[in-house]
Amino acid sequence: MADRILLRGGHVLSMDDELGELPGGDVLIEAGKIAAVAIGIDVEDAEVLDVAGHVVMPGFIDTHRHTWQAPFRGICADWTLEDYFRGIRMSISPNCSAEDVYAGNYLGALEALDAGVTTILDFSHCNNTPEHADGALQGLLDAGIRAIFAYGYYPSPAADPVFTEHSQRLDDARRIRERTLSSDDALVTMGLALTEVGLLPFEQTVAEARSARDLGVPSVLHTGCNWGSLITEGIPELDHHHLLDASQVHVHCNTLDDRDFRRLAENDCKVSSSPETEMQMGMGHPVIRRALEHGMRPSLSCDVMSSNSGDMFSQMRLGLQFERCMRNDSFNARNQMPDRLDLSVRDALRWGTANGAHAIGLEQRVGSLTPGKQADVIVVGGRRLNIVPMADPVGCLVAQANPSNVQHVLVAGRFAKRDGVLLGVDVEHAIGLAGAACERVLGAIRDGGKELLPPAPDGFADLLNSIAAQHLARAWAIEVQGAPAP
Repeated sequence: MADRILLRGGHVLSMDDELGELPGGDVLIEAGKIAAVAIGIDVEDAEVLDVAGHVVMPGFIDTHRHTWQAPFRGICADWTLEDYFRGIRMSISPNCSAEDVYAGNYLGALEALDAGVTTILDFSHCNNTPEHADGALQGLLDAGIRAIFAYGYYPSPAADPVFTEHSQRLDDARRIRERTLSSDDALVTMGLALTEVGLLPFEQTVAEARSARDLGVPSVLHTGCNWGSLITEGIPELDHHHLLDASQVHVHCNTLDDRDFRRLAENDCKVSSSPETEMQMGMGHPVIRRALEHGMRPSLSCDVMSSNSGDMFSQMRLGLQFERCMRNDSFNARNQMPDRLDLSVRDALRWGTANGAHAIGLEQRVGSLTPGKQADVIVVGGRRLNIVPMADPVGCLVAQANPSNVQHVLVAGRFAKRDGVLLGVDVEHAIGLAGAACERVLGAIRDGGKELLPPAPDGFADLLNSIAAQHLARAWAIEVQGAPAP
């Protein structure tokens, strides 16, 4: 790899408020970082790539991705959230081996890079054993993606569980933090994925949230996405115990009322919207506009790789057009046409880049082409018929592009994809591993005489809700410890 790379003559979308957009601009990369962004950079001893007619921009950032599910493509395409819980969390997850989880994270991370997603918050909640967690992490490391490995505390219902006590999961997360991911400056860093509030005794929810602070890492949790149930609620209870803070990403948030949204905003919590999942599985309306109205910076996520698109083009489009449709409805209801569109393609682009970096605490390192930041850069363009000619490069990027249009991808100044081809990896090997994982896991379910999507037991939802009510009621009975997070 050359010490200096000059991307010359592209339409530069810096996502830096001071630099703005530079038609015909240049981006200079030195030693893995952005060195300069300007028109007409003149430098010696650089590898020069002519990117005229292309968009040059920071890599996309996905703030909530179940990467391990990549071997099970399309399996959730006709499922509700309850179906997903029974099919993925209670059937597929317990049958996954550590090797299966490695295969999913490896293939899923390569898929992200191929689509120009250079950073993911990997919500890794198939940690049935320490080896599962190690396999998931190794998949990210081998792929070469920038990631936060969010160790998932959720306990899969295994017949013979390795973790027999909740505290053992917390100890295993600490093992990885101390032995493998002790640095906060590495390409892959540590995070935690908390169990849905209401599923566990509240003392254990407190322990999970406090473990993130003890380890000094960000956390992510599914919040407000299960209508008619108290599971994934609990914002007042978390607030009461001073457990809401700026290092948390709350995913979905569809069921939250304005008071709970204010609680998130007042504690500087972050929000991730997964439009594709939310609109399919019955979670409700994406909350992009609601987050904006509360002064927050919404981010986007691809969510379940067992069903959804693994690229941010899809999430930007779905999120933007949903919010436009909702506003337009207010005009149509008065038998009028909208006077304008108040959310733009540039807004959507920010949700998928700079806001994502802000949400996961990496804003000082990635999310814009600001000199000094890591050179996570993508170049989108080429001669495919869906994007030529680019009359409006930004409109074309958000409204019409797809992963096949991503020509170059650099992570920390290293080419992960060049001229439309992933580098340094055996893609067929990755596909083979994932295919074997899919066949083995689905075969194990079938051979065990079980259904992939077993019918819900009578009264199952009511039972879960009753348990959640007890757990949340306990929050008001136990002592509040410590002060609010700084």
